[in-house]
Amino acid sequence: MTGRINPYTIAPELLKAWMEFSNQVAVSGLEKPLLELVKIRASQLNDCANCLNMHTFEARQAGETEQRIAVLAAWQEAPCYTDRERTALAWTDHLTLVADKRAPREVYDALDAQFSKEEQVKLTLAVIVINGWNRLAIGFDLFDKSLGWK
Repeated sequence: MTGRINPYTIAPELLKAWMEFSNQVAVSGLEKPLLELVKIRASQLNDCANCLNMHTFEARQAGETEQRIAVLAAWQEAPCYTDRERTALAWTDHLTLVADKRAPREVYDALDAQFSKEEQVKLTLAVIVINGWNRLAIGFDLFDKSLGWK
C-alpha cells in the first residue's frame, strides 16, 4: 500500500502561508480557552483524532478542566459553559456542518449578541482554520506517528 502525499513537501510555500494565517487567527484577540473549545468541537464533528489529541492537550495547557473537555460533545446539555461559549460552539457546529445546518438567523442573532462584529469575523476564521486543518490531516493521513497512531 502506498502512502499519501505530504503536503508540506509538495506545496511548502502554501502550507507555510496556511500555518502563518492559522497562527495569526490564534492570536487575534479571542480567548485561548474559547478557541481551544472551538477547535475540539469542530474536530469532534469531523472525527479528526490527531486534532482532538492536540487540542485537548492545548486546552488543558490553557486551563481547561477535564470535565468541560469530556462533556464537550454534548455541550448543549452540559451546564458548565457560559453563554458566550455556547454561542461560539453553536456557530462552530453550524459552520462545520454548513451543508446540513446552514447558519440560521437565530444562531447569527445569538452570535451578534455575544460577540462584537470584529470578534464574529475572528471566530468565523478560527472555525475555518480548524476545519481546514481537519481536512488536511484526514485527507492526507497526517497523523503524528510519534504519538503511537497506526
